[in-house]
Amino acid sequence: MSPHTAQIKSSKMVRISWLIAGCICVCFGLIGIVIPGLPTTVFMLIAAACFYRSSQRFYDWVISNRLFGIHVKNYREGKGMPKRAKVMAFLFIWGFVLFAILIGIPDHLFWAKIATSLAAATGTGFIAAIPTL
Repeated sequence: MSPHTAQIKSSKMVRISWLIAGCICVCFGLIGIVIPGLPTTVFMLIAAACFYRSSQRFYDWVISNRLFGIHVKNYREGKGMPKRAKVMAFLFIWGFVLFAILIGIPDHLFWAKIATSLAAATGTGFIAAIPTL
């Protein structure tokens, strides 16, 4: 079975829930195209996962989109992500985290600085574990 054949859930309410969640993720992903620091591909991956459970048509739209479809398709097929994309992801993650820790988060919120660092480390580990094209 192809990784691109949607496994649509049988319950109409469950399908509608997945479809709404996917549409919300697409909205965030589209906003991420123009807002620096808001990731596009991550939201489109989540949208693809939601549409995979709700709509073949919307899933096909995500994986065939000319801007981000190839990245989603490569990830779904287990091919990984390009080295340049990984480097850019690491630079953006740590650039924004360092800005937040050093400038954005007040010193008395030390726990927030630690939580931000742990979230960035988790994201870095996840990206590092993805195969490199």
